[in-house]
Amino acid sequence: MIKLVNLTKSYPLFAGGRHYVFKNFSFEFPENCSIGLMGGNGAGKSTLMKLLSGAELPDRGKIITNKKLSWPLGLSGGIQGSLSARDNAKFVARVYGYKGEELLEKVKFVEEFAELGKFFDEPMKNYSAGMGARITFGLSMAFEFDYYLIDEAGAVGDPQFREKSIKLYKERLSRSKVIMVSHNVAEIKEWCDKIIFMKNGKITVYDDVDEGIAVYQGKA
Repeated sequence: MIKLVNLTKSYPLFAGGRHYVFKNFSFEFPENCSIGLMGGNGAGKSTLMKLLSGAELPDRGKIITNKKLSWPLGLSGGIQGSLSARDNAKFVARVYGYKGEELLEKVKFVEEFAELGKFFDEPMKNYSAGMGARITFGLSMAFEFDYYLIDEAGAVGDPQFREKSIKLYKERLSRSKVIMVSHNVAEIKEWCDKIIFMKNGKITVYDDVDEGIAVYQGKA
């Protein structure tokens, strides 16, 4: 169960006042399926992902769930640039309750997956975008979740590394579900069972993925 109850989320405007992404909004996600979140720019998709993951808090209302949700895989807001990838991995593992040998196993997983060699112990602020993406993707895959939240995340790096990433991604999703934000129709069709279309603060659920995509593309 993932349920939004009277959720309000807003941001201050430079000119004064506030922009409301959601206002007294309630919704219950369909269960036991992978979901594609679609909508135009500014519809609130990424904001919803941050709220679901706990990366941001609502102004009012609450999210009720008995599922383990990942952070948004396409976003790296929780990474501390002054720390090395190793220290970031240790920190995240501690947050999720790991310690001792189990913690070290998670760190080793990220290190081996990312294939950064000596740079794994360098501050991440010195990384290229591609190097950082390897770490954030590896961190996400190091932990088991009921739902992986994916915000425009694709496999990164050279063809060999992309192939490895996709293989791991498929392995994880064989046991878990996904809530995905993507403008890539092929990705949505491959990974999602239902479409949630967001527009003007309202949500419509489409059980037929092709129908939901057609609405998003303005063809229905």
